[in-house]
Amino acid sequence: MSGQIAWADFERVEIRVGRITRAEPFPEARRPAFKLWLDFGPEIGARKSSAQITRHYAPEELIGRQVLAVVNFPPRQIGPFMSEVLVLGLPDADGEVVLIGPEREVPDGGRMY
Repeated sequence: MSGQIAWADFERVEIRVGRITRAEPFPEARRPAFKLWLDFGPEIGARKSSAQITRHYAPEELIGRQVLAVVNFPPRQIGPFMSEVLVLGLPDADGEVVLIGPEREVPDGGRMY
């Protein structure tokens, strides 16, 4: 475990739920990845992300899925694609990403607390 943080540090990280509206292969990425488009509701709107989740997911099965993402990192250029949010996941036993999302439907854009 790394060092402790103050509550104010945690509050600065804005983790919200978004719904994947579009997903497609990202062949230009160095490591296998998908391009994702997510809807974070009316307050934040649509954002894009590059995600290395090809081991457990196919683009067509991601559509409509709600996932958690950090929405207040600065955008990052990944090859020809601008990634605007960081979709969150956990490693499985082989180190492959498993997405994190709510256990039941919640309003898009809801902030984690």
